[in-house]
Amino acid sequence: MADSAQAQKLVYLVTGGCGFLGEHVVRMLLQREPRLGELRVFDRHLGPWLEELKTGPVRVTAIQGDVTQAHEVAAAVAGAHVVIHTAGLVDVFGRASPETIHEVNVQGTRNVIEACVQTGTRFLVYTSSMEVVGPNTKGHPFYRGNEDTPYEAVHSHPYPCSKALAEWLVLEANGRKVHGGLPLVTCALRPTGIYGEGHQIMRDFYRQGLRLGGWLFRAIPASVEHGRVYVGNVAWMHVLAARELEQRAALMGGQVYFCYDGSPYKSYEDFNMEFLGPCGLRLVGTRPLLPYWLLVFLAALNALLQWLLRPLVLYAPLLNPYTLAVANTTFTVSTDKAQRHFGYEPLFSWEDSRTRTILWVQAATGSAQ
Repeated sequence: MADSAQAQKLVYLVTGGCGFLGEHVVRMLLQREPRLGELRVFDRHLGPWLEELKTGPVRVTAIQGDVTQAHEVAAAVAGAHVVIHTAGLVDVFGRASPETIHEVNVQGTRNVIEACVQTGTRFLVYTSSMEVVGPNTKGHPFYRGNEDTPYEAVHSHPYPCSKALAEWLVLEANGRKVHGGLPLVTCALRPTGIYGEGHQIMRDFYRQGLRLGGWLFRAIPASVEHGRVYVGNVAWMHVLAARELEQRAALMGGQVYFCYDGSPYKSYEDFNMEFLGPCGLRLVGTRPLLPYWLLVFLAALNALLQWLLRPLVLYAPLLNPYTLAVANTTFTVSTDKAQRHFGYEPLFSWEDSRTRTILWVQAATGSAQ
């Protein structure tokens, strides 16, 4: 990958390239990876925006496929130098069955790894999640922790369980011999809560506020802090990690990195109001308006209703026992591992990230003030 002749002919594959993060990774590669010759975008549902990218100097190849189908993955991977595996089913609300979550996140990742081994692709960057670690269901705080901070990862929800297993598969595969005899080099990136343009949950919160007359009601103490990260900086970290993986294989191979930037540590509700406030919503209360025991009861009731109604109708409320535990548990990171290992610095400041997100929410919801 280092010599100049080959530098113009690198082939990258982004799985899940039309998803929330995937689209940002695709655009970031086109903007910031000068060695790119072909960019393959693999997804079940191809976005119409891909057409506008096909007129540039880099060949953009749209591939409709499913990561759960091993033969489709192998065909997409064949001939690629680097795979950035962002494809996954992010579901903490119970919209999908546990079996589907496992099939996409675990079996899909296994298919990507095996495709790399079979076809000789040597470099794999995996999009993991902070939820591999926590917050755990016991409510233990993770305060300014790093990749080596001891923490009891206790999970029963299908989503974090599937991401933890998939991450383990990726890291365990580091060093496996691929076709041709050279070793596979892998690493995993763990974003904290991602926000930014295209963030569906942010849009859901806005619509919920509209249904309540423009008000949102505080449910979690403001003292509960969470780390959040702008999607553009997550994409940039993926591009940097993929770029450096060959030259720093001994250092980066088999490693995990938290994704972070300069976004402030706040509760989920206070952080979301940084964007929803300029769009006309207001947060009521300096303290939670409902006692915690009542929230626990409502979350359990929602879980029961979801189970009872599943054969008839999809009921997937924002509040359930898992989302309540996550929102009510401090989880913040403080780490320079990505900076030390491959030179990561946030590309977008907090001010820029905030402005970009506000403009997107206003455009997406027609709420410009």
